[in-house]
Amino acid sequence: MENLDDVIRLLDLLGVFFNAILGGVLARAHRLDAVGFAVLAIMSGLGGGIIRDTLLQAGPPVALTDTWYLLVALAGAGVAFVIRIEGRIWDRAFAPIDALAVGLWATVGAQKALGAGLGPMPAILLGVITAVGGGFTRDVVLRRIPGILGGTPLYATCAFAAALVMVLFSYTDAVTLGSLAATVVGTAFVLLARHRGWMLPPGAGWKPPRPRAPSLRRRRRPMDDAA
Repeated sequence: MENLDDVIRLLDLLGVFFNAILGGVLARAHRLDAVGFAVLAIMSGLGGGIIRDTLLQAGPPVALTDTWYLLVALAGAGVAFVIRIEGRIWDRAFAPIDALAVGLWATVGAQKALGAGLGPMPAILLGVITAVGGGFTRDVVLRRIPGILGGTPLYATCAFAAALVMVLFSYTDAVTLGSLAATVVGTAFVLLARHRGWMLPPGAGWKPPRPRAPSLRRRRRPMDDAA
């Protein structure tokens, strides 16, 4: 179990690193300075976990108690600040790592919520928040519509699926197996959604039909006769 926790922590830090680099890439695109790089990197890599731990009120966020998390996020910001990251290598490397981070963060978020005594629905909610909260806050700071709100391949839905699998496995004694299964489901779902271009449909926009002109005239005739 300790070996599994070490592997999860390593993968978690790897996700923090790559998402921090993504924050730095966006900072370069908006021509921000070193502080902007650091802020966006921290938001991208640590924002979801900080929001989750704050809502759980079970002590300080892990990102503040484990020094490695902040150091890794700043390292990602430093890499993006010094090196112009772009091209096929970045696209190929970031996609699987980001997908793994979504599955892992959603799983860990649901685990922590269940461990704090919360029910299935709050656990799923916190799993999704852990996975997408950092990107959401980063996009809000950049005054962009967050990608999870639509127009992009499935992301929050994939985190929801991973958290749901974790919650379902929590009713058995196979918690370790559940963690692995939830992470795999979330990761595979993200990669498949990107490959297939799966997106949720926009709002249908239904509205009640307007009454036709003849019907309005028919309704007005009694009023006219009375007059």
